[in-house]
This record gives sequence, C-alpha cells and structure tokens, in this order.
Amino acid sequence: MKITFIGGGNMARAIIGGLIRKRWPRRAVQVVEVDRAARARLARALNVRVLAALDAGAADTDCVVLAVKPQQLREAARTLRPWLARQLVISIAAGVRVRDLSRWLGGYPRIVRVMPNTPALALAGISGLYAGRAVNAAGRAAAQRILGAVGSTLWFRREDDLDAVTAVSGSGPAYVYYFVETLERAARELGLAADAARRLALETFSGALALAARAGEPPATLRGRVTSKGGTTERALASLNADRVQDAIVRAVKAAAERSRELGDELGKD
Repeated sequence: MKITFIGGGNMARAIIGGLIRKRWPRRAVQVVEVDRAARARLARALNVRVLAALDAGAADTDCVVLAVKPQQLREAARTLRPWLARQLVISIAAGVRVRDLSRWLGGYPRIVRVMPNTPALALAGISGLYAGRAVNAAGRAAAQRILGAVGSTLWFRREDDLDAVTAVSGSGPAYVYYFVETLERAARELGLAADAARRLALETFSGALALAARAGEPPATLRGRVTSKGGTTERALASLNADRVQDAIVRAVKAAAERSRELGDELGKD
C-alpha cells in the first residue's frame, strides 16, 4: 500500500518512523511538506520521498494521511481534491468532522478520522478512530494498520465520541505531566535535590502505570492496596478528597471535551 502524508510534522514523522520499523517499504511512502528546511530534515531522517507540493504521484497512492494543523486542513483538502479517485483519506487533524472534510473534498466519502496522542512519538500512543459510512472493512483495516505502527487503536461508532477521546487521551498526556510536575515540586519542597525529585516522580508514575497495565484490576483496587489504615497514604488521600481533586479533574476533562466540540463548530463553518 502506497501512502502519501500531507504535512511532515511530529505526528507524521512518528507514524512514518513506526511504519518503517515495522518494515513498511520506504519507497511506498512520500511526504508533502511546504517548508524547505523541514523537507531536508525529513529526507535525512526518514529517507523517503519528500515533495514541496502534490504531483501526479498522488493519484497513484492508496492512502492519503492529512497531518496538517486543523486550521490548515481546508486548504490542504482543496489542494488534494483534484487527485482523489479511490484513495482512503485519513485525517489526524483535531476537531474537524468527517462531514466538513468531505464537503471540502467535493463530497468525497472514504474518510477515517483519527485522534492520536503524543506518546506515539515513543511508539506508545493510543488512537481513537471513526470511519465514515463509505469506508469498507479493508479501509478500516488499513487505517488500523497505519496507526497501529505507533501504538494501540480503538474504534468508535459515533463520531461525537471523538470529542471525549480528545479530552481524555488526546489532551491526557498534559494531565499526566501536570501531576508529575506537581509531585516533583512537592519532593523539592520537602527538601529533596532536584534530580532526585524528578527521578522519584517519573519512575513512581511509570512504575505504577506499568503495574496497573499488568495487573488488569481497577485503579481503585490497586489504590486500596497501597492505603494502610492510619498510614501516610491514607492521610494524603484524605487531603486530596477534602480538596475535591477528583471532581476538579473531571471538570477539567469535560471542559476539554466541550472545547473540542466548539472547535468542530468553528472549523466547520464555511
């Protein structure tokens, strides 16, 4: 399967790198990138064909991955529109709905919308996917194979669910870093050296997540095992509960989902 990426930013580079690690032929991948310096970096780093603009090769591709910023997607679709015939179109632009992208593509229907996240850069991402009605099983399998090169995938039947996906896993890494940053700050304020504070925060978080993934038990169960009656963890959790931290986090995620819906409305306006 030949793939054309429109946009050569971090996520495109991550996906291409993941495909190459899974032995995808480099000759079957090309990237359209308007920035000259970025083209040079892509060519050096990935050794794939890099173009300044779409050419006749776009008509000979099997899949087009739209990897530009949401605000640039309308123009990218306008440029792509004349070349479309049978290709699967995958959009990783946040917020832009399938119906709007299809309209910008002249009614073209074979579209899969994807919400990846930045751990894809470490091949540890998770991507939420939604397929338009015109995408068949082969198209869904192709999209899953491409995004599976950088982590796990999860399909959704309702496109509206991608607003929640954006809020939970798309924005989620920032919440994790926020908590790690706060744990590190607390360690420093308790008198630990900066390097020790960072290592303790990072490795505690990564270790706890590794254990949770392996154990397959609810987080509340795992939390209970760490919380001895009358102990230090119980005191800490009581403080968090008194400050209603869980409620604040839920409100924050819901605010992100609401903003995702707003962006879809804003970006889809003609």
